[in-house]
Amino acid sequence: MSVPVIPSDLLPRDGRFGCGPSKVRPEAVAALAQAAPHLLGTSHRQPAVKTLVARLQDGLASLFDLPADYDVLLTNGGATAFWDAATYHLIEARSHHEVFGEFSGKFAAAAASAPWLAEPTRNEIAPGGRPIHTSDVGDADLVALTHNETSTGVMSTIERPAGNAIVAVDATSGAGGLPVDPLAFDAYYFSLQKGFASEGGLVACLLSPAGAARIEALAASDRHVPAFLDLGTALANSRQNQTYNTPALSTVFLAVHQVEWMLSLGGLAAVVERQQDKADALYGWADARSFAAPFVTDKDARSLVVGTIDLDGVDATAVTTALRANGVIDTEPYRKLGRNQLRVGMFPAVDLDDVKAYTACVDWLVEHLA
Repeated sequence: MSVPVIPSDLLPRDGRFGCGPSKVRPEAVAALAQAAPHLLGTSHRQPAVKTLVARLQDGLASLFDLPADYDVLLTNGGATAFWDAATYHLIEARSHHEVFGEFSGKFAAAAASAPWLAEPTRNEIAPGGRPIHTSDVGDADLVALTHNETSTGVMSTIERPAGNAIVAVDATSGAGGLPVDPLAFDAYYFSLQKGFASEGGLVACLLSPAGAARIEALAASDRHVPAFLDLGTALANSRQNQTYNTPALSTVFLAVHQVEWMLSLGGLAAVVERQQDKADALYGWADARSFAAPFVTDKDARSLVVGTIDLDGVDATAVTTALRANGVIDTEPYRKLGRNQLRVGMFPAVDLDDVKAYTACVDWLVEHLA
């Protein structure tokens, strides 16, 4: 069967709506090409690259309005590597995890598999719901939260529970698109290939003094840790505007370009307003259609960066296959969730007009596929 050809006047100008990696702004790619002869292939311990790393650290500190005594730690590897690193240098003995989807469960699994730690405690919420943070975390010395569950399109609020546990937040798909108070966390970590429109391979972690002190105390202990996962070494290098291992310089450059663009828009509050407009467009469209509905029923929990839309009487696979054939890509649902749905990345680099064009394309396909 031939795939319908969507009229060109309906198509978005940029058809990338992935939930990670996300759209990279063409302006950033052009700037990288211009800088490449003097940047790519150069030493990451020389002034040109250290200055670029410092720009990224300073930009993130400004974007999140970090207190002056917070650190911006950079380390190689994605969130999966950071979860393993956290079992060495952020969890002292036991962690508590708020689990409401695939990714929020992965840090809990990493902690459970670490033989030097006690069994973590969990508060598990069915996919599509979000946790109401409990003040009872038992004897946990670290509380693990997730700002945005990428698999389900649920965002959570970041609140510090009572007690002395430090708070670590997986913000990989939420950072840069959702509001957050730095005083509510001790470690707010994220990869750069989603909200920061860069490539994979580098993690940023915003650290409070308590978070940095935890890392330094465990680094000074006799706990063995592989060098690649040593957050003590990563913190010491970050304070010198460098990473322990050689970073992908294109990743750093693209992230700098994105952060500085976000600051030029007016900072995080202004970006969040833009995100709300995109979310309103997507969820409002779904609410107005007989064949579609937001998967997340709690309106306050519907993500501003990852939208999940259930389809009824329409084969989502047929829709996403036809979209992909027309250059509108990566809106398939999260595979393990197993729902007949669309999952739309609306990260800061994605334009509002393109989100509206996406919904127009789905409308057209529903009519013509039928």
